[in-house]
Amino acid sequence: MAVTACQGLGFVVSLIGIAGIIAATCMDQWSTQDLYNNPVTAVFNYQGLWRSCVRESSGFTECRGYFTLLGLPAMLQAVRALMIVGIVVGVIGILVSIFALKCIRIGSMEDSAKAKMTLTSGIMFIISGLCAIAGVSVFANMLVTNFWMSTANMFTGMGGMVQTVQTRYTFGSALFVGWVAGGLTLIGGVMMCIACRGLVPEETNYKAVSYHASGPNVAYKHGGFKASTGFGPNTQNKKIYDGGARTEDEVQSHPSKYDYV
Repeated sequence: MAVTACQGLGFVVSLIGIAGIIAATCMDQWSTQDLYNNPVTAVFNYQGLWRSCVRESSGFTECRGYFTLLGLPAMLQAVRALMIVGIVVGVIGILVSIFALKCIRIGSMEDSAKAKMTLTSGIMFIISGLCAIAGVSVFANMLVTNFWMSTANMFTGMGGMVQTVQTRYTFGSALFVGWVAGGLTLIGGVMMCIACRGLVPEETNYKAVSYHASGPNVAYKHGGFKASTGFGPNTQNKKIYDGGARTEDEVQSHPSKYDYV
């Protein structure tokens, strides 16, 4: 029961995380205009991975996509690649984990196969979460670098006495969505890997039992090995061995052979 709950919870958490990664990738608020000490408030700029938008005070919003590939910064292209890889790997992990759920029985699939599929999906979720966190962190680092460079350039006129107006960008809401979604996907993958250990069938250890072929004068009784013969006078001269269930005559006349099961 605990294994099923851990596996199901990991699947749900990972599913929410993958949905968050997809939402963060499609959002336009990766970087938003910093309004601190900005006298121009009639226009608000924000940018995403795929397009940049301008929102006016009247409520009109105009967005323009990036119609070039080679003209984009290398860091932006790297972030795109990381987010896309995270989404693709996460979606494949979801498909694999659906068939690996213990509550779903498909044909005569054994628990060992489900355990392998659970481990595979867990590793995929971990890779997906790491790609999302790495992509968002790279973009955030790029924003911080550009922010402080723009701040330094604002005070270059007149020996730093005149402040020039420049557009600076800060963290957008998509960054926080990406961080949370990547963390959820990572946690879900870890839970799936933990649930894999409980799905592996336990190996049964059989103890070896020794036996030998019964002779014509030996009879076995239920509840233990005990020898008895059909000849009256010789019965008193025969000693019974509890462990081997053989008489002294058999020990002398028949060699001891043991087979193990």
